[in-house]
Amino acid sequence: MPDPTPTKPYLLRALYEWCVDNGYSPYIAVVTDASTHVPPEYVKNGEIVLNIGPLATSRLKIGNEAIVFSARFGGIARDINIPVSRVAAIYARENGQGMSFEVESGVPAAEKGEPARGAPQPTGDPSERPEPPTPPPAGRPTLRRIK
Repeated sequence: MPDPTPTKPYLLRALYEWCVDNGYSPYIAVVTDASTHVPPEYVKNGEIVLNIGPLATSRLKIGNEAIVFSARFGGIARDINIPVSRVAAIYARENGQGMSFEVESGVPAAEKGEPARGAPQPTGDPSERPEPPTPPPAGRPTLRRIK
């Protein structure tokens, strides 16, 4: 019998809906690595916190493998692709209620030579690509409330 589908993407979708239904702003905390496609200038200490509410994003899809959407950063539209395995928490900005998750450690699929499903494929000469960000320190993820 095959392994069951992980519960994490289902919990992310449920908490996202709960936030939206109650008029809260859903935020996700992401531990970045080479498999996350986010604006690097907004990454601090290997982490980024993103508003994924309906007013902040367009074409949001919370799939079983990745969270994909488009958002504006400094007035510039960017396509975002985050593997579900890299999400450390989802919570309502207004009251901090939500859930934190263990971020899977180990070598991400992109570093194994296997691109994440739905992830954009790198193009061009490998020597022209920017260096991937350094991985965050090992340990338990922490949830910080951002005001």
